[in-house]
Amino acid sequence: MIAAHSFSHESASHSSLHAAVTARPRTSMSLAGAVAALMATSLPTAALFAQEADPGLQSSWLDQYDLNWDGRVDEREISAFLTRTYPIVDTGQVQCFDDNSTIGCPGSDSPWFGQDAQYFGNEPRYLDNGDGTVTDLITGLMWSQNPGAKKTFAEAIAGAATFNLAGYDDWRLPTIKELYSLILFSGRDVSICMEDASCAGIPFIDAETFAFQYGDTSIGERIIDAQYWSATQYISTTMNGAATAFGVNFADGRIKGYPEAMGDGSAKTEFTLYVRGNPNYGINAFSDNGDGTVSDEATGLLWAQADSGVAFDWPSALSYCETLSLAGRDDWRLPNAKELHSLVDYTQAPAVTATPAIDTIFQVTPITNEGGQLDYPWYWTSTTHANIDGNGSFAAYIAFGETLGYMSFGSSGITELMDVHGAGAQRSSPKTGDEADWAGGHGPQGDVIRINNFARCVAGGVAPDILIDPSADPTLPTDQPLPPTEQPQPPVGPMNPPLFGGPNNAGQPPARR
Repeated sequence: MIAAHSFSHESASHSSLHAAVTARPRTSMSLAGAVAALMATSLPTAALFAQEADPGLQSSWLDQYDLNWDGRVDEREISAFLTRTYPIVDTGQVQCFDDNSTIGCPGSDSPWFGQDAQYFGNEPRYLDNGDGTVTDLITGLMWSQNPGAKKTFAEAIAGAATFNLAGYDDWRLPTIKELYSLILFSGRDVSICMEDASCAGIPFIDAETFAFQYGDTSIGERIIDAQYWSATQYISTTMNGAATAFGVNFADGRIKGYPEAMGDGSAKTEFTLYVRGNPNYGINAFSDNGDGTVSDEATGLLWAQADSGVAFDWPSALSYCETLSLAGRDDWRLPNAKELHSLVDYTQAPAVTATPAIDTIFQVTPITNEGGQLDYPWYWTSTTHANIDGNGSFAAYIAFGETLGYMSFGSSGITELMDVHGAGAQRSSPKTGDEADWAGGHGPQGDVIRINNFARCVAGGVAPDILIDPSADPTLPTDQPLPPTEQPQPPVGPMNPPLFGGPNNAGQPPARR
């Protein structure tokens, strides 16, 4: 959510949180100038903005363009934001975790410092159009609101051609990058429930904005059977040769490749949301800066061209990026799940192209996988993947190599190691521990567990130089989370409807971090 705020580089405060920021030369821009710059664009939000006559609400709404968080909007910021065709929507994760449970967001002297909840981002911002559609005010994408009955992959693809909603007939099945823009890691994984219909989960999608339902146990489904199709097909195969399409499971918070047919030959069915607008969403615009970094003009992110070169556990990955000095910068961090996912190139896969699922502009350390084959790493993200019981011992990773698991087919009982989810999947692994404890795999597909994964660091984005560090504020206990009542609340009006559930979500929308 976008909350009214006033930051200055001399004393940057957010409620009782103090953040260290670096002053940069700026050219201030009046509200009128900012409005004019916005209105000169064809953004879907521009027309909505024009309908709001209250300068105060206009000003607070413009906060999303205030990239430096100093309470002003300048021409550089407007230009930078409006040229981003692939803005990354924040994960919505507002709690910090250690390798077990929630903790107060730690200071820089903690091994848990630098995680997702400590960085600002483009907080999800939706507009319910009242006609069965939802506009994402960050990405510019318009979504169908209700997925309806489950469909086969073929039906989902064909259905887009005849889908007509709210007077629009240019709908499409979303790519995996478009679909993943909707995921929220404020959700809680219900995998431990499986067939327990009384399980009270928290979806990984805004269930107050979109019509969401868990799997129907009364017809033999599992609670976690809330998978959604994307149009992105895996160029390789999973499960020993199955044609596969990627999808997002908003019940357990993961991306995986789903075989288009079940083991018995019947077609698999999943939920479907259709999308329209911003045809460039999910398309990167990389440039090699010649100094060991790669810029993505589409997202506004700056990436380390090389990875860590070695694998380590999650707190070590956090520390690696927090202490990295590269290209004259020391503001590197471990990317969150949605930032890192933006790098996946689904036109590549080890078994087909003999390359990792990432643009060749990046350097990737090859590995030998559990089957003794040449493969490519999984990379840690700063995002915790929490369960409904509050356990936060797992963190999300993105697989740029094959996502392996131990599976057995038929009556032989012989277990085989195979690609079960596809290169480009987002899964999760324990943050710390001994991989030997997970030798047989984990979960229904026997996922291989790697506690030691690689890191690729990122800088830039919406607020690259603002990090919540409680150790910088002696008035804030580092072992206590910020009380919800102290979270800043956004003004509600035509330009800022009660998004993210508003009053129906305990009246506590996620605050900027």
